[in-house]
Amino acid sequence: MARIVFRGARVFDGESERLREGADVVVEGGAIAFVGERAEGREGDEVVDCGGRVLMPGLIDAHVHVYAAGLNLVRLVQSPATYLAHFAAKFLRACLDRGFTTVRDVGGADVGLACAIRDGLLDGVPRLFYGGRVISQTGGHGDFRPGDHALDALPCCGCSFHGDQLAVIADGADAVRRAVREELRRGASHIKIMASGGVASPTDPLDRCQYSDEEIRAAVEEAGRAGSYVAAHCHPTEAVRRAAALGVRSIEHATLIDRPTAEFVAERGAFTVPTMAVIMGLMEEGGKLGLPAVSMEKLRRVADAALASLEIMKRAGVKMGLGSDLLGSLHVRQGSEFTLRAQVLPAIDILRSACSVNAEIMGQTGRLGSIRTGAAADLLVVDGNPLEDIALLAAGGERLAVIMHDGRFHKRTI
Repeated sequence: MARIVFRGARVFDGESERLREGADVVVEGGAIAFVGERAEGREGDEVVDCGGRVLMPGLIDAHVHVYAAGLNLVRLVQSPATYLAHFAAKFLRACLDRGFTTVRDVGGADVGLACAIRDGLLDGVPRLFYGGRVISQTGGHGDFRPGDHALDALPCCGCSFHGDQLAVIADGADAVRRAVREELRRGASHIKIMASGGVASPTDPLDRCQYSDEEIRAAVEEAGRAGSYVAAHCHPTEAVRRAAALGVRSIEHATLIDRPTAEFVAERGAFTVPTMAVIMGLMEEGGKLGLPAVSMEKLRRVADAALASLEIMKRAGVKMGLGSDLLGSLHVRQGSEFTLRAQVLPAIDILRSACSVNAEIMGQTGRLGSIRTGAAADLLVVDGNPLEDIALLAAGGERLAVIMHDGRFHKRTI
């Protein structure tokens, strides 16, 4: 297989705040084979002259829901699986077009979609890490049944188990263990639990913790035994603290976090994945797109604190990943996560979040989110310097001259 040589690039390696000037990066067999001043040429090399453009790792979005085809989750979980699969294909292709070469689905994506990507039934899509269905208590953020509906006529077992495409309801430590084992059996790379109320669910207060300590410990223990980890949905600061104390690795949102809790999270070595894009997208478009009034009211409570939470976590030294969490047609706002964060964070922090920090969360340090020998050849060539203008990555892919995924060109204009 011929090598591809990126020549004359200014390299952002996914971590360093200083660009490496005039470097060559050689790709061979889907991986980075060389990073240095001048690669020794070989017959048959394909040379890409970067002309001083910035070469950087492909972006990682650590919080997506590829089956979330709409904002009304009560209706969404009743949608045919075939419809959701077609939406997922469109969503994933759009992610790669925007430079996201890896996504982590934290609720919904499953083994069927993963197999379709593996077997080439979907082309032009990013690498997918999926957690299967979220695990929720009855009446929790993953219980999308409206409170005024009829009781389930035929529960699957005496414990009134309920599940749909996006979530499974599990009450009690033993039920949580069973649910975790089932998602891991079906190939989940991580486990997602609901540890507090949320915006889009119909019956749970936003500021209340969910699951007992015993239930959360059961999920963490089972995931750990399998070499996996737990991600937990948390808005209120009490839920964030509990999650960190009980061994959760990846705390999603953390929107209402305070300074003492942020310091505790940093001390525990846990990560957070704030999601600004969905909050601002829903504030602007949620009502007209069908988000229920009760959800809009809850949304207003987190929106006021969202950007301030980033500054709190930055000062406390929390490792923050990058996620977008966008639902339905709002997925086109994926790049806005960069510009929203730029209101309070420096560009280098945002770039690290989308590259090396997200890779670390997912256990992929050295393989993804970096430019180094042996890493996967997920690469972007940017027209401009994102360290100086992060908005270049928010332009829907327009400022990306090259998008390479797994050593293959998805886009090339130079």
